[in-house]
Amino acid sequence: MTDHTAGKRPRRTFSPEYKHEAARLVIDTGRTIAEVARELGVGAQTLGKWVAAEHADQAGEPTGELDLDERAELKRLRRELADVKKDKGLMHEVRH
Repeated sequence: MTDHTAGKRPRRTFSPEYKHEAARLVIDTGRTIAEVARELGVGAQTLGKWVAAEHADQAGEPTGELDLDERAELKRLRRELADVKKDKGLMHEVRH
């Protein structure tokens, strides 16, 4: 049997405080995400997500998963959009 995890690093977890401080390093110092990520030993994409979340938090935008009411509204809006697209397609066919 071969070990499928050979060569892979174990998944690391970071505290919310660590993520906040890492994002602040980028935001407050003006250094690039790539530079700070290399310095901290984390992936640039990971740090980029933390920076985006920090910006959203500063702007007062909600982050995280949707609650039940938000999911229901999203489902309703998607259905409504599909209906509008269908109606628009029918109107286009009638004109041509």
